[in-house]
Amino acid sequence: MANDASTVFDLVILGGGSGGYAAALRGAQLGLDVALIEKGKVGGTCLHNGCIPTKALLHAGEIADQAREAEQFGVKATFEGIDMAAVHKYKDDVISGLYKGLQGLIASRKVHYIEGEGKLSSPTSVDVNGQRVQGRHVLLATGSVPKSLPGLEIDGNRIISSDHALKLDRVPKSAIVLGGGVIGVEFASAWKSFGTEVTIVEGLKHLVPVEDENSSKLLERAFRKRGIKFNLGTFFDKAEYTQDGVKVSLADGKTFEAEVLLVAIGRGPVSQGLGYEEAGVAMDRGYVLVDEYMQTNVPTVSAVGDLVPTLQLAHVGFAEGILVAERLAGLKTVPVDYDGVPKVTYCHPEVASVGITEAKAKEIYGADKVVALKYNLAGNGKSKILKTAGEIKLVQVKDGAVVGVHMVGDRMGEQVGEAQLIYNWEALPSEVAQLIHAHPTQNEAMGEAHLALAGKPLHSHD
Repeated sequence: MANDASTVFDLVILGGGSGGYAAALRGAQLGLDVALIEKGKVGGTCLHNGCIPTKALLHAGEIADQAREAEQFGVKATFEGIDMAAVHKYKDDVISGLYKGLQGLIASRKVHYIEGEGKLSSPTSVDVNGQRVQGRHVLLATGSVPKSLPGLEIDGNRIISSDHALKLDRVPKSAIVLGGGVIGVEFASAWKSFGTEVTIVEGLKHLVPVEDENSSKLLERAFRKRGIKFNLGTFFDKAEYTQDGVKVSLADGKTFEAEVLLVAIGRGPVSQGLGYEEAGVAMDRGYVLVDEYMQTNVPTVSAVGDLVPTLQLAHVGFAEGILVAERLAGLKTVPVDYDGVPKVTYCHPEVASVGITEAKAKEIYGADKVVALKYNLAGNGKSKILKTAGEIKLVQVKDGAVVGVHMVGDRMGEQVGEAQLIYNWEALPSEVAQLIHAHPTQNEAMGEAHLALAGKPLHSHD
């Protein structure tokens, strides 16, 4: 094969999603000669099939709910239905604008962009479009795809993945959502806002099971109030077509029927047939194994994003990609603290957290060394104005730092920035309590919670 470049690139990146393009942009900024290879569109899952389009659908659903509920705010409005073609146009316009901006960034940083399906051909080269692209270092960033279960075929018709759900040309009358994690509850929330009758099936005992149990219970309560049904603690057995829909059977014999079944059990790594194992890269169940600096067992190969067994979040991909670029440029780098990564589930109400759960804190420090405090949003003026319910829960090591912040309520995702600083800077409750939070804001609830934890509550009971 002919070499695509007259010189060897400093960094060849396979995959132009969040992790890949972040590494490309930062690497080029630091003076590295970078080649970025992507078979689809730069931006990857997050921009085209994940974060951005799902949040657009959720916002459209929020507008629908506001129209229905306008009268309780003294506003006369009518809700006449959902125009899915117009919703998709709105969603696609958002994606298009961001995509064009990203393409401009790639070009302005002089990243050598190659569109095509690449394959790792050696520890220092990638083959694409009949050419061999050589690099001093190769970064694998090929991302993930929706997973299914053995015997459950996603056909794109009645049994669909999140990719299909984002392009559905109608509002289904009814839907079963298999999986109560982030993807499942976000689609359940959006569809309910659009008018779909939704049932979530989750094999574990709670929705959003990786969150603090208190957050899960608050979300379950809110979903019940919204009329979103869910069945917890029993695993899926089989799915079969009915005359006009699909029937899902669980391990205990219980059955559910709906127009469509959304399989939302998570995402698996894209690594098969890409030459990773042949090049000697260590793998586990399809994931590429890396150290804390994102380096594989092959010194010239690194990997980031959904391809590695870390948190499957776009902002984690950004951080990992930047870390690799800075390490290769010779800068001093610090490994990602995954407990310190903010997590947000954008359903209605939102679930947001940073740090560790109360259960994990007790496991690490001992039950007698952990203090937990719940601040109810009922005491927060702006939350009252918005008519949202929920809580901010703080987890503290006794007489020490706050090690977990867990929030449920509309717009709580916008409060996670301060929560991230509190956790990552190992703040004491008394230190946060000294800060003045603007009134009336939902952010004020963060200050009030820390005032209470510091022993001097204001708008909450002792």
